[in-house]
Amino acid sequence: MAALAWLLIPLVAAIFAGLWGSWANRTRKARSDGPELDGYARFRAAMEKPPSRT
Repeated sequence: MAALAWLLIPLVAAIFAGLWGSWANRTRKARSDGPELDGYARFRAAMEKPPSRT
């Protein structure tokens, strides 16, 4: 019976990992890359400007 309990631990962990993975993948697809791309565009625009002489 103890061996059965030790075999159930990885099974439960695998089920939990599968559920967590599907949940994590679902939330990642719902999130867009808009804010990150906007920040990168601002960074590139700032790098392309000539340095100001102050």
